[in-house]
Amino acid sequence: MPFLEVNDLETTFSMPGGVVHAVNGVSFSLEKGRVYALLGESGSGKSVTLRSILRVLPQRRTQVSGEVWLDGVNLLSLPEAEMRDVRGRRVSMIFQEPIAAFDPIFTCGKQIDEAIVRHQKVTRKEASKKTKELLQMVQIPDADRRVRAYPHELSGGMRQRMMIAGALSCDPDILLADEPTTSLDVTVQAQILALMRDLQQRLGMAMIFVTHDLGVVAEVADEVAVMYAGRIVEYGPVGEVLKNPAHPYTQGLLNALVRGTHEKNRLVPIPGVPPDLSRLPVGCSFAPRCPYVNDQCLQSIPSDHLVNKQHGARCIMVKEGVGLLTPGPAVNPN
Repeated sequence: MPFLEVNDLETTFSMPGGVVHAVNGVSFSLEKGRVYALLGESGSGKSVTLRSILRVLPQRRTQVSGEVWLDGVNLLSLPEAEMRDVRGRRVSMIFQEPIAAFDPIFTCGKQIDEAIVRHQKVTRKEASKKTKELLQMVQIPDADRRVRAYPHELSGGMRQRMMIAGALSCDPDILLADEPTTSLDVTVQAQILALMRDLQQRLGMAMIFVTHDLGVVAEVADEVAVMYAGRIVEYGPVGEVLKNPAHPYTQGLLNALVRGTHEKNRLVPIPGVPPDLSRLPVGCSFAPRCPYVNDQCLQSIPSDHLVNKQHGARCIMVKEGVGLLTPGPAVNPN
């Protein structure tokens, strides 16, 4: 049985302009010690999926349904008091903007200490000692001084390391990483990715990594799910999905990669724009932008079509053992 299993997760927001269908029937599973990536452009439902799992979305306008099984317990059915014990202790999250996640009026060290005291029932002195050890683990120099720093006194890369330390403070079973390197420069991004992968392997955690960067997926993930308009449209082992994309959207993402400066290596953009999530089409959401669209695509939402036992896509043009029947331009993820 998978350690984490998400079944038919749906998340909607009640807005003045109508109901926004942000996540639409997402299902996947995660084993211990594995990294699962959610890939897609902005607005595809990646971050909302993570926040739905952790139940940190505003309750007033949000409706979440489905099942999220963690080690045999459905997180979506837990009372809020019990869910507070899960957050940080069993499942922890690294947010996209650490400056917004930290409280500006307390030092970073004090905020990490609070989580340790809350979940591990230790003294503040013991918590402070562990916080300094965590800062050393995530390669923050001069830990004795940095624990007394306020969030605004740290650089972007240092704040991100501080947030990783906080996320690891209670030894979680699963780490949710919501585009943790988006706001960082390329050099710091590479350092943070290497650090996270090293810590994940060393500590044996499972991790769900949200990103729109194909290079990041290739570097950190074992499996990947490609999301579009709140649905998983393709999934499978990372190497296979990137080398043999079975959904036209995944092909489009790969064809839009920059590969050198030669004139022949021009970018091939995906035409059109993503759909309005409050007015999703009846059929395949990607149909208006798809080069292989036919009448059947417009009539109903495609079900999963398997390329093999591990690799599948929501596209009627996919055939088992073959992939996409009408091949697009040759792609090379490397």
